[in-house]
Amino acid sequence: LDLWVVSPIVGSRSSGSSLQAVRLFRFMRVLRTLRIIRTFEVFAKLRVLVATVVASFFSLFWSLVLLSVIMLMAALVLCHSINLTLLDDSIELDLKLNLFRYFGTPSRSLWTVFEITFGGGWQQHARPLVEEVSFLWAAFFVVYIAGVIFAMFRIITALFIKDTMAVASQDAEAVIREKMKEKARYAQKLHEVFLAADTSGDGFVTRAEFQALLSEDMACAYLASLELDPLSATDLFNLLDDGDGTVSVQEFVRGALRLKGQARSSDVVSIMHDCEKVLQRMSGVEAAVEALGTRVVAM
Repeated sequence: LDLWVVSPIVGSRSSGSSLQAVRLFRFMRVLRTLRIIRTFEVFAKLRVLVATVVASFFSLFWSLVLLSVIMLMAALVLCHSINLTLLDDSIELDLKLNLFRYFGTPSRSLWTVFEITFGGGWQQHARPLVEEVSFLWAAFFVVYIAGVIFAMFRIITALFIKDTMAVASQDAEAVIREKMKEKARYAQKLHEVFLAADTSGDGFVTRAEFQALLSEDMACAYLASLELDPLSATDLFNLLDDGDGTVSVQEFVRGALRLKGQARSSDVVSIMHDCEKVLQRMSGVEAAVEALGTRVVAM
């Protein structure tokens, strides 16, 4: 691309359109590189994070709008009440100057409420009002701190977490990758169970070795943690055994993976199909027996 496309354009870049074409080609190359990076597993969390930020944009916008309205209302209440306090001649001049500095105008009061809401230093603003002006201000700050800083912030955080989980669950690549990892971990644990049962070390488990493993409480508890109860494991061994009394590790792991969880639709259809075949053959046998009985009676 650089040799056959970009170089001729750069060589004849007497016009501004040539430079724009070069920038366009380079931008396309960057986008192509980003698409390749997107497939890397190491960037999976970054992809989910970016998608969450994009999906949470409207939630963030309306959350800020709601908080702005609440802060504005609180700032106007503080500004109006403090201005009435400033008219009181019994209040010391230093306290009046301090109150005017933080609550004297709507803009000053709004900035102070913003610091109280997001800065965490609400004590330095609340204590002078409660201790030196009126104790009734304690009710105002209790309601504001409990209702806005404690309750509303946690609700907004829960909303963002919900959006994050929704985006993560909708990421098809991440879901498939996680399912594959979970299946690999489960197969590894089953392989460990098989190795514990294979005391001879020949790669096959006999019925005696498997029964000896199931006689241990720790082994039964471990199988239960794998959602595989001992009775099902015994039935699985009987199903996998082809008559020689041994089961290989591949057969055991593959059968246990199919046994885990609920029955699949394909398994149910297969069982129904086999049952229909058995019923047809039994009907044929029943008809043959009845015909043979009729002949015997006729003789």
